[in-house]
Amino acid sequence: MRRVSSALLLSVLLAAGCSGTLGRADTKPPGGASTASRSPAPRTKITVVAAGDLLVHPELTAQAGADALVAGRAGHDFTQVLAAVRPVVSRADLAICHMETPLAEPSGPFTGYPVFSVPPELADAAAWAGFDTCSTASNHSLDTGLPGIRRTLDKLDQVGLRHAGTARSAQEAARPNILDVAGVKVAQLSYAFGFNGIPRPEGQDWAANLADRSAILAEARRARNLGAEIVILSMHWGTEYQNKPNDDQLQLARGLLASPDIDLIVGHHVHVVQPFEKIGKKWVAYGMGNLTTYGSEESTQQAVVPQFTFTRAASGRWEVSDVEVHATWMQYQPAARVVDLASAVNDVRAPEDRRAALARVQEQITRYVDMRGALAAGLQMRR
Repeated sequence: MRRVSSALLLSVLLAAGCSGTLGRADTKPPGGASTASRSPAPRTKITVVAAGDLLVHPELTAQAGADALVAGRAGHDFTQVLAAVRPVVSRADLAICHMETPLAEPSGPFTGYPVFSVPPELADAAAWAGFDTCSTASNHSLDTGLPGIRRTLDKLDQVGLRHAGTARSAQEAARPNILDVAGVKVAQLSYAFGFNGIPRPEGQDWAANLADRSAILAEARRARNLGAEIVILSMHWGTEYQNKPNDDQLQLARGLLASPDIDLIVGHHVHVVQPFEKIGKKWVAYGMGNLTTYGSEESTQQAVVPQFTFTRAASGRWEVSDVEVHATWMQYQPAARVVDLASAVNDVRAPEDRRAALARVQEQITRYVDMRGALAAGLQMRR
């Protein structure tokens, strides 16, 4: 991951008032996926929202510290950074996030690239926003070793977020992450292409999931055997800062989705938006960008928050019947905030030049999403 620090000129232009929200403001309690099973009748549809990397550089840590002070609290508060995505995340039946980096102790130290360790309040904010489960396998999983993995998973447990991709024991690693979502059992798997050259501890390969087709398919089969009706794979893969998926991504996606045991792939790591593609009756989002970040390249400020509607087919299998993509933008000035582009573009109270600039970003994201024919296949961009 390349570290960048200066803010974009465009961010300054777009800064004022970029605080629109995605959709309605309905909310669910943290961990809502596991509490939604009280539905009296079997569901025939469920919605699944996924989001890009929760990536925290020192400037974003400073923003969260400033927001906590404004709220009269010590520590760090990332809720204002994530507030714009809370409506769409919290109203989904299942919402999946990606915890890109290890969490630190509350007192730190907090570090950025190349070895990350970020404030644990990030997990509190993710739960507050309505996420239910997080992938934790990334190229930074081992940045702070096994202690960092334990801290991260302990904190996710504390705030009610389920997790997949790293583990504190061999026994934990062997258990697929299966959630009860409105009475439907949904498994989330998480794998990464590598760990920036950091070896997994000797004899403890279970600490972090290394991407391997056979291993992924074996876990998907275990999840099915344990009752999972839908299996979603979070993949940390691809070439950083490249909007076009590489050949490995394309080949692996086809190989994995050919299995009856995997229903959807959502991608992380590249830090920019990559296309969505329908392969047969299944979908892959090759790269969803950075939900949060702080850098100088415009492309890394762009992200998507897709909502997949799963419908039970006549065969009894669950299939994605609808995909709606929400485009977002990471604003830096006057405060670091995730911006809902559709709401901001449609805000008639905002200056026309700002709305026009945001509309151009929205259109660029749409072009990236559609690079492999997603719109013709039925995907819709929220406008």
